[in-house]
Amino acid sequence: MSFGIWELVIVLLIVALLFGTKKLRSIGTDMGGALKGFRSALKDEDQDKVDQQTGNETKADIIEGEVEKQNESVSSNS
Repeated sequence: MSFGIWELVIVLLIVALLFGTKKLRSIGTDMGGALKGFRSALKDEDQDKVDQQTGNETKADIIEGEVEKQNESVSSNS
């Protein structure tokens, strides 16, 4: 069972009469803001993953120091 254009128009008119156009407009605005926030959060998360994969290191991740060579003597007991 599929809905035709006339059924959709009737449903939209009933919804508009029940809620009013002002209420529907505010619901649409809220939904749009929520979607925009969700998309920006996904974009930020994707950028963080790309940074981790490429090995971009921040200054706090780098450890500086000197390496000293140790001489070990190996003795064989035959």
